[in-house]
Formats: sequence, C-alpha cells, structure tokens
Amino acid sequence: MSLMNSFWHDLPKPFTALAPLDGVTDVVFRQVVAEIGKPDVMFTEFTPCEALMSGGRARVISNFLFTPVQKPMIAQIWGTKPEQFYAVAKDLSTQGFSGIDINMGCPERATVKSGACAALIKNPSLAAEIIDATKRGAGDLPVSVKTRIGFSNIIIDEWIGFLLKQDLAALTVHLRTVAEMSAVPAHWELMPQIMKLKQELAPRTVLIGNGDINSLEEVKEKFETYKCEGFMLGRGIFANPWVFNNSINMDDKTVKERIDLYTHHIELFDKQWSGKKNFALLKKFAKTYISNFPDSSEFRVKLMEAKTIEDLKTTLQTYKI
Repeated sequence: MSLMNSFWHDLPKPFTALAPLDGVTDVVFRQVVAEIGKPDVMFTEFTPCEALMSGGRARVISNFLFTPVQKPMIAQIWGTKPEQFYAVAKDLSTQGFSGIDINMGCPERATVKSGACAALIKNPSLAAEIIDATKRGAGDLPVSVKTRIGFSNIIIDEWIGFLLKQDLAALTVHLRTVAEMSAVPAHWELMPQIMKLKQELAPRTVLIGNGDINSLEEVKEKFETYKCEGFMLGRGIFANPWVFNNSINMDDKTVKERIDLYTHHIELFDKQWSGKKNFALLKKFAKTYISNFPDSSEFRVKLMEAKTIEDLKTTLQTYKI
C-alpha cells in the first residue's frame, strides 16, 4: 500500500505502543491494559509463520485473537521462508488487523539459531525477500519491522539504513544489539543518527523508539529530544500496568485496587483460556500487581504456591487490607 495512506500517519505525535511480549501480551492481558490505560497501538505476541502453515496452527492461531477496543491491532510474525510470509500475510489481511509487523529483533537463542528474527540482521538479502513477500501478501495493510541496532556490533548505517530503504510503513528500533540483550542501557544517544538517516532515506516511514522507557513523562521528554514519532514500552508494563494512563500514578493505587485488578485479570483468563492454557501463566504477573505494599513479597510467595486458578483467587482475597 502507499505509505501516504498508512494508518500510522493518523496517530498522535508522540504515540505509544505496547511491545509484543511472548507469553505475556495475549488477548487477556491486552484487554486489562486497554481498560485501565490504553496505548495508541497494540501488537500480538510474535507468532511463527511455519507453525501457522502446519499442523501447529491450532496451537498458535489464538495469538491473533483481539477485541475491538484493542485496535489499532498489529499482527507480529516471524520466520525464515518468504513464501510462508506471503501466505500468512494474505490470510491476516482478512482478519481485521490494522497492520502486519515482522520480527527481526528477538534475540531468543532458538529463534536466532533457526536463522529467524534477530539472525536476519546478518542476512539482509533474506530480510529484503521476506519484507517484499509480506507486502505482496498484505495487500492494503501497512507492513512494519521491529529490530535492533546490530547483532554483535552497532551497525546503524548498514542495517537500519538498509531497512529504511525497504519502503516500510513503520520501523521500531530497539536501541541495543542482540549481544547486549538487556544487560546495558538502551543507546538513546544514537537516535539522532537514526532520525537523520530516516529523513534522508525514508521521511514517510514512521520511526518508533524502544528501550528503557517506563513512563509517559519519559515519552514526552524523549519526543522533545529526539522527535521520533512513536515510543514502544515493554518491560515497563510489568512495573506499572497503568503506565499508559496519564491521569494515574501507580504509587497512588491502593492495595485493594491492585488486588482487584489482578483478580479481574485472572477471571478474564479463566473465561478465555480455561482448559486451554495453564493457569500458572498468571503467576508471572504477581509482581506486577502485588508489590510496594506491606508484606507484598511474602504474599507473592503464597500466591506462587497456588495449585489451581481457584487457589490463586482465594489466596488473593486472604490479604488483610
């Protein structure tokens, strides 16, 4: 599609996006976030094209569930075979999504070993084939990419410059290399160089910065400093599920409000996934909701001992507020 008509250009500036986090940002958690403070854009969990094109489809197709309130909704996919990207994008183009995003940044060892995600930083010719195939399959849907600033070393001109030449609707740049994982601060000092490249090579491609953003105040400050159009928050949602709500301070939330929100999350999960997903997935959210109040760490230990979803709900209600 023409970049002139991309929905990305209709978003406020700066806009916010919730990062696609595997095993976290499913339809249920996104619903919780949408109800208490919605970002401007949401992404699905990253989903393998190969599984979607095989007997594994039934296992992963639920990644693409979303509710109307979660739109604009971007489907994120990954893999190594252009023909699969074409077929998956063609299918997704009929599912109500606002766009399709290609994961070229996940540093997870197994995906990299397979030649997918961040491994594509070392294989630009295949990356270009994948982008082209996805755009052909996507039809009128805008195609974007999420990546990092290099594999072992920072290669802004070579890699980010290459991607900016691919006529993408949007590009999300996590400001670390693959080798750095999340062990060092994000290199926001490199954003001026990236923005200069964008203006030279692809002024209509929307640029989204990612890495170490934990509040809307930081979004505002970074927008004033760097002028990239969007900002993606990932791990910040774990520290504060209300992070996208400008009128709420996490420190002002009462213990009851935190417990009630966790309970609501559990109930939505039970309704959506009962018998399909292990309830223990909910335990990873304990620190998100149960923190920074008296005996919260000891209380989380009790929650970790829950053997069923009912145990989890019952234990939550035992906290003496």
